[in-house]
Amino acid sequence: MIYITRREQFNAAHKLFKEEWSNEQNLEVFGKCSNPNWHGHNYELFVTVKGEVDPQTGFVMDLKILKDIIREHITDKLDHKNINLDVDFMKGKMASTEVLAIEIFNQLKAQLVPFNVALHKIKLVETENNFVEYYGE
Repeated sequence: MIYITRREQFNAAHKLFKEEWSNEQNLEVFGKCSNPNWHGHNYELFVTVKGEVDPQTGFVMDLKILKDIIREHITDKLDHKNINLDVDFMKGKMASTEVLAIEIFNQLKAQLVPFNVALHKIKLVETENNFVEYYGE
């Protein structure tokens, strides 16, 4: 078993809030991340797949294909978008980095099946000090 990782980047806005809470409660729980006018991040996304090396190609997976899958299903949907309003797979969900990483994992997992690899991990970096890693359920 070998692991290979592709890094992509996207810029997106979001806010953390719960509609059923008052502005004061949202501010108390989420701080400045509940800003009514949103805020943004320059995200870094690391997608790690695992599998066996193909003896014909020497690849676990062709990284151009992995790049194309990530861009079509993830970064094209997120880049320069509002995560809360514009991203289909985030509708009705909290736009935290944790939930976003889980949903990215869910979006990519099935896309990789035809390539005889498994999605191992999503690492999503929100800031230089904050990131999340998700390995699936």
